[in-house]
Amino acid sequence: MEERTYTKGLLEALLFLSSDPIKLSALAKSAGIEKTEARELLDELILDYEEKEGGFLLREIAGGYQFITNQKYSEILAHIFKDKKRETLSRGTLDTLAIIAYKQPITLTELDEIRGVSSRAMVASLMSKKLVKAVGQKEVPGRPTLYGTTNEFLLHFGLSKLTDLPTPVEVKELKFEEFTPESIIVTDETEMNPDFDKSTLPAELQEGSYE
Repeated sequence: MEERTYTKGLLEALLFLSSDPIKLSALAKSAGIEKTEARELLDELILDYEEKEGGFLLREIAGGYQFITNQKYSEILAHIFKDKKRETLSRGTLDTLAIIAYKQPITLTELDEIRGVSSRAMVASLMSKKLVKAVGQKEVPGRPTLYGTTNEFLLHFGLSKLTDLPTPVEVKELKFEEFTPESIIVTDETEMNPDFDKSTLPAELQEGSYE
């Protein structure tokens, strides 16, 4: 078998066996090739699966590469696997997440100023679901916590990196349902992940009850 064909198949097998995105550097190291060659072969694989129009597609997502199911089968797959875990976010929480995604790193006070209401419960909920994390402290009096999005956020929204986010103009042209991925259920209630340890939250989010 030609060496290039063998290496391409090896990359394909590595990706098939992984349930998480694999970084380019890790794929190149595993296959014993340079990153430039690995990227070239992965680009070929992406094109191969697009042309095949089958049940799988290969995508660069959350800083790595991962096989995903073809969007055209999403409705029937969602019905078959309806018990699969999906995150539940209120519209207010989703609104808070969007502001953090576009304005990060951002403090709680800055979030409140943009939204016009307290975002404390929303940020705590997003942290409990691992969509948002503390990324540092702003160098101003009081050194408030700065918040940013996580790799889980990229996975839920099918993004490789934050620069892949649609522009604010593009978002305005989308319907709310089109902006929300299928992995997220939108409700009226702001809920915390019941398994989350609230003591790990920044002090500014620990006061009061979230029930």
